[in-house]
Amino acid sequence: MAQAAGERDQSPRNREYRIASKNAHVTRAPGLWGRGAIVLDSPCHGRSPRSMPLTEPVKTALKRGALVTAANWQVVLIQFIAESAFKALLVVHVVGAAFLVTLLVGSSVEEIVSGDLRQTLGIAIAALGEHRAALVAYLAGVGVVLVGGSLLMFVVKAGSVGVLVDADRSGPPVERPPLRVETVRRAERFSLERFSDASTRFRQRFVRLGLGLLIVYGITVGGYLLALVSLYRLSSAWRVASLATLGAAAASTVLVATITIINLVYLLLQLLVVSRDVSVARAIASLPGFVRGQRRTVWRVFAVVLLLVLMATAASILATAALGFIGFVPIVGLAMLPLQLLAWIGRGLLFEFLGLAALTTYAGLVRRASPAEGAAALRTVPGLVS
Repeated sequence: MAQAAGERDQSPRNREYRIASKNAHVTRAPGLWGRGAIVLDSPCHGRSPRSMPLTEPVKTALKRGALVTAANWQVVLIQFIAESAFKALLVVHVVGAAFLVTLLVGSSVEEIVSGDLRQTLGIAIAALGEHRAALVAYLAGVGVVLVGGSLLMFVVKAGSVGVLVDADRSGPPVERPPLRVETVRRAERFSLERFSDASTRFRQRFVRLGLGLLIVYGITVGGYLLALVSLYRLSSAWRVASLATLGAAAASTVLVATITIINLVYLLLQLLVVSRDVSVARAIASLPGFVRGQRRTVWRVFAVVLLLVLMATAASILATAALGFIGFVPIVGLAMLPLQLLAWIGRGLLFEFLGLAALTTYAGLVRRASPAEGAAALRTVPGLVS
């Protein structure tokens, strides 16, 4: 009889039962005649959120952020147009500096604009240094463009964040399968009225945040330049040329990492201001608590988005190199200009989408971190929340 019991225990059906029992939650439910019934829950059902693997909430949040952003694609287009206009204004000043230097110094425009943007600006400022009035007028014009363009970007970003936060809050669960076009369309919340109302409502707070960001940028870049000057002086005093090179590389790495962290903090502050409808000071005060509560998810989302941006940058560099090779072909080279234009537009839209998808993902984290505040975050505003 013991041998028969052992054979039954080794049967395929019993082995499957034991494997399922190890991976399932066992509960006892009241059955007939007072007897209890053993209920085995699947590992995919009935699991508490804390027992789920950490990668699953991250994947779900990223998927929702990307789909909600895709449903509100008009925001991506508006951000791309605004940033392109801002860059075009800066390019106009660079070209204007080249022509001004040409008139003052007598150099050719080709020699001045043959280098990159930093070299052109350096040549322009060095040449204008001998003509103080022209230099002051040029720097004043650049300052007006920087301040005015930055203010425009801050106001546009207020409308974009307001629309995407509203779409994330009121949109359907688009991250749940099956993925259907009708479900994604229901997440669309963009309209010119909503965008305009969000820009009007949050523009003052976004301008304060943006001006603070510019000040932090200035302090960071100033510290970077001071470090470079100190390294070059030390290398000259000690007669060690490699010290300046290695120090400059290390300082540049620290600068890039610092600016990346500053941009993340700036993005989270924008979301806290809009999601909870609070002042900039209260958003700064509540930021440490939010980061502590969601630190693992925030950093994992940040790492995934950073990896995607690096991959997109590498693909963009490869595409630019490929187009450069095409330019040497006699007949096909005529198509270089439209191909470069299409590549520039595609690259700009891709990076805008990645940035706004990350913003929408963080908006979902902010909403889930404080459900009580999230329910009353955006009060009823005509055209903003329906």
